[in-house]
Amino acid sequence: MFSQKVAQQSLRRLAVQQPAAMRWSMMRASPVAVALGKNVQTRPVTSSPNTEDPTQILAKQRLNRPVAPHLAIYKPQIGWVASSLHRITGVALSGSLYLWATAYLVSPALGWHLESASMVAAFGALPLVAKVLLKATMALPFTFHCMNGVRHLMWDLGRGLTNPTIIKSGWTVVGLSVASALTLAFI
Repeated sequence: MFSQKVAQQSLRRLAVQQPAAMRWSMMRASPVAVALGKNVQTRPVTSSPNTEDPTQILAKQRLNRPVAPHLAIYKPQIGWVASSLHRITGVALSGSLYLWATAYLVSPALGWHLESASMVAAFGALPLVAKVLLKATMALPFTFHCMNGVRHLMWDLGRGLTNPTIIKSGWTVVGLSVASALTLAFI
């Protein structure tokens, strides 16, 4: 175990040296000296008589650091907006599915009627405009998440990663998802 550590340390020390310096150190130093780090250059420790409070030093250094730009100063681009909406729709769809499934499972114990027949009857009693709006509200996140998911899969394959292609595919996803959501809403 100790010999493995010594060998690893010596290889690490040799790896960080310059090639010429490595050859020179190998010629003038024995393998034991290299393994034990006897041929490693050192520099003397210097200290300054600093009597300042360390927390104040850090506070002064933070004032000199650049401030990271915030999303508010960037012009919205279809790439990051669509990627953000992809995550949001994924969370919304899965969260609503989990909530509905939990309510469906506990509904007999609570006396709720969430069986298929009562849901079909309740939906059938709605006015036509409410049906279309409700269906479009449910279909738009689903279609957008599906279409943008295909776009992300293409990116994972390394295709379509140029700026013009990202812009075209982003607006194509928006158009196709709105068109398919409206189609599903009017069916």
